[in-house]
Amino acid sequence: MKSTYLLINISVILFPLALSFDKKVHFFSKWKFVFPAILITGAVFLIWDMLFTQLNVWSFNPKYIIGINLFGLPLEEMLFFLTVPYACIFIYECLNVYFPNNNLQKYSLAISNLILGICVALLFFGYNRWYTLINFGFLFLVLAYVEYVNFEFRFMYRFFRAYLVALIPFYIVNGFLTAIPVVMYNDKQNMGFRVGTIPFEDHFYLMGLLLLNIYLYEVFKSKGVKSIV
Repeated sequence: MKSTYLLINISVILFPLALSFDKKVHFFSKWKFVFPAILITGAVFLIWDMLFTQLNVWSFNPKYIIGINLFGLPLEEMLFFLTVPYACIFIYECLNVYFPNNNLQKYSLAISNLILGICVALLFFGYNRWYTLINFGFLFLVLAYVEYVNFEFRFMYRFFRAYLVALIPFYIVNGFLTAIPVVMYNDKQNMGFRVGTIPFEDHFYLMGLLLLNIYLYEVFKSKGVKSIV
């Protein structure tokens, strides 16, 4: 069905958007911080996406997209960088409000260091594959900056909790996208290892996408930046 990818996007954002007016979380009042973070991160990932499409790292099945393309990308793919980050930041904020105590705080730096080590190892073994190289290189740079350059505020213990919860909808959404498939991966440009139908790298792609969004969200919150949209 031509509208498959569009319907997946709608399903991702439908409930977070409807629940944004919850009295306790009051997420809609934070939109002035949410949307600048999404727009800046989205611009970075859209450039990445356009490059990967041109390099045949992945492609989009014309059977499941409506056929509107901008800058060489389906409209649905561009919407992905709005719907998924919105849903993930919503999860992050809900967890912070409803579960303020977080036992990951004392382990977060060790977890970050472990992930940085994984990035270095996979960059060493997968440097000749575009998806592996850019994915783990990007995550390494952003995570290293957040942990070892940014000392203004600490949020990684909250981030890791949100990431773990976000993996639940991730497996559902990416499961559909890769099983149908809507998005088709060139296994010559990744490690060739999949969890079900989902490439292993996608788990860290989500981490990098979510980390940059939440870092910018926290920056804007701390500075009280007004919405740019």
